[in-house]
Amino acid sequence: MALENFISTFIVVLLPAFLISLSLYAIRVIKGPSVTDMVLAIDCITYDLCFLMGLLSILFKIGFLMVAALALALWAYVLDVYVAKYLEAREVGD
Repeated sequence: MALENFISTFIVVLLPAFLISLSLYAIRVIKGPSVTDMVLAIDCITYDLCFLMGLLSILFKIGFLMVAALALALWAYVLDVYVAKYLEAREVGD
């Protein structure tokens, strides 16, 4: 029970900071000067969401949320690989 109380207070305390960072990341995605800045902001959003889903998984004792968080993190990694391949091909001229 102590872990659940700690996690619930942790979520309540960090939720405003999480929302502020999420809005700043969204601005970076929309107004990013380059593709790499946009991808980095999307990565930050997805990994923050994965962390929040992990905390909620522990709080609500739902294991499926952790599986969904891992799947979301893997999709973010696939996005990174795809964009890196695209940028590398564009530089080389293929």
